[in-house]
Amino acid sequence: MSESNKMKEMPVNKLMVQMGIPMILSMALQAVYNIVDSAFVGNMKEGSESALNALTLVFPVQMLMVAVGIGTGVGTNAFLARMLGQGDNKKAAKVAGNSLFLGVIIYAACLLFGIFGVKAYITSQTVDPEVISMGTSYLRICCVISFGIIFFSLFEKLLQATGRSLYSTIGQVAGAVANIILDPIMIYGIGPVPEMGVEGAAYATVIGQIVSAVLLFIFHMKLNKEFEHGVKYMKPDGGIIRGIYSIGLPAIIAQALMSIMVYVMNLILKFSPSAQTAYGLFYKVQQFVLFLAFGLRDAITPIIAFAYGMGSKKRIKDGIKYGIIYTAVLMIFGIVITEVFPEAFAALFNAGQSREYFIGAMRIISMSFIFAGINVAYQGIYQALEGGIQSLVISLLRQLVLILPLAGIFSIFVRNGQVGVSLIWWAFPITELVACVAGYVFLKRIKKNVVKILD
Repeated sequence: MSESNKMKEMPVNKLMVQMGIPMILSMALQAVYNIVDSAFVGNMKEGSESALNALTLVFPVQMLMVAVGIGTGVGTNAFLARMLGQGDNKKAAKVAGNSLFLGVIIYAACLLFGIFGVKAYITSQTVDPEVISMGTSYLRICCVISFGIIFFSLFEKLLQATGRSLYSTIGQVAGAVANIILDPIMIYGIGPVPEMGVEGAAYATVIGQIVSAVLLFIFHMKLNKEFEHGVKYMKPDGGIIRGIYSIGLPAIIAQALMSIMVYVMNLILKFSPSAQTAYGLFYKVQQFVLFLAFGLRDAITPIIAFAYGMGSKKRIKDGIKYGIIYTAVLMIFGIVITEVFPEAFAALFNAGQSREYFIGAMRIISMSFIFAGINVAYQGIYQALEGGIQSLVISLLRQLVLILPLAGIFSIFVRNGQVGVSLIWWAFPITELVACVAGYVFLKRIKKNVVKILD
């Protein structure tokens, strides 16, 4: 069955599994090598506590770069899938070309921040000179050589939009393997490579991203034959760019809000560097679980968008139903893992003074995963059905409007010790539950106002 026929004819439950598994594996690998970076850094002979704190502080900017790349890719994905569903291959080519033009603009912005803005950002969160030095060096490398992650994100979505998610996974695996192999070599210094510490972790990360981007570029050029390729399609088209960002901008804001949330949480926890580090370490474990939901969302969006372009009510409804069911199953798995093995994760990171804070965070925040995962699925559904505003509202509730005021209020009552800090962790499950209720209301409205009126 050809890729386009598969999107039209394969039963949605099977199609979602076939497309979703490679995407889930791809996202899980991305989260795994974030965890591996911290694990190697946490086991450095000297300065491991400061290095872990530095990685916690730089993480929001790394997330923001990914947010802009992935958000642009999400808009491209849904727009391109809809054009292919309508049979407009010429416009699909322009959508793909304009997304790559946007990638060049995004990289230029990251490069400028890497040169001029990194140190001011790090010093806003800590006064420790060792942490400032490590964080500045690491983040500057990641920003200046950020073209790998940006173009990987775009080519990944171009392949997913045509149903070729397996190839995006191959690219992700290659980059992850390169990163994991290079981490110990470049961090500790093995063979002719000198010991580089946190700078080595940064170089390993960007090299892995470049490997992924190059492979996906090759797959895109060779396999995406549904539309033409060429520099001429990169000519900026205001209508197409607006179309990409009408879907993608809410996704960018949603991802960017994650960066803002982590940054503000670092400020709230600034009174305790150990609690700050614990939150950063837990966030990488949380990413592993939620990235499973993000991977499935990346199957939900093109499947429903393609069905929407076809005008098929049944396939849209099946996409919604199976998307939510499969996401819930994945999140239950994530809760079991994090509730049963928190000590194992603490040992992996060599958490040291942050150990008790880390275990406390894992025990409490992991209860929110079921609601958080369903919220992610809701957002994928909204994006496919031109519900970008609803997606944005859910993101605002989850990562700004509810979570930060709750955490700030709870921090007022914190006393010394892990028990006091644990009160802050309860802001997460409360927020996700409230957002999930709001998301259900939005879904009912979209079904009534968008799906039911299709011919």
